[in-house]
Amino acid sequence: MDFLTIIDILGTISFAISGVLTAMNKRMDVFGILIIAAVTSVGGGTLRDVLIGKTPVTWMLNMTFIYVILGATIAAIVFRPQLKYVRKSLFLFDTIGIGLYTTAGVQIGLAADLHPIICILLGTMSACFGGVLRDILCNEIPVIFRKEIYATACILGGVVYLILYRFDVDTSLTTIIAGSVVITVRLLAVHFKLSLPSVYRDAAMPE
Repeated sequence: MDFLTIIDILGTISFAISGVLTAMNKRMDVFGILIIAAVTSVGGGTLRDVLIGKTPVTWMLNMTFIYVILGATIAAIVFRPQLKYVRKSLFLFDTIGIGLYTTAGVQIGLAADLHPIICILLGTMSACFGGVLRDILCNEIPVIFRKEIYATACILGGVVYLILYRFDVDTSLTTIIAGSVVITVRLLAVHFKLSLPSVYRDAAMPE
């Protein structure tokens, strides 16, 4: 099992748990919980693979991903009482997921010999698309479409990955550093309530 597959699996676990927590907050049945967990887990990776012309997509060629989603879903349901602060747990696992998927997407883009900017966009879409599908299916406004620092953290992580890559830093170390940048920026943004500038005035918008 190569390093990129390990990153994909870790991202799958994180997103599966975030999907389970979101679905349980909406009081879905077991089938609904499993569907949301699966969509959140493989949505970004599926988009990534389709965009670079890699079909069948990764999770269809490796049953490990299916077992991982099932295992993470069951574990999240069983140990939900231990996840005392569900909203905080959801935020944490979602943040870890975008960090892992950003680095995986950028790395795959580089392997496909894409332009650096496209690699960053690919990493950002890989990280965000599963969460977008999760929120839409759960009747929520996706986090990426709000003013929170979300996609911006992925872009910064992607930039760091490319800089380290250009200096021939070891791939494993590059992945860890770039992923940590995504996670740290997201955590700091939420902690200090940082957000992108709003284009809306305080007054109500005319209809």
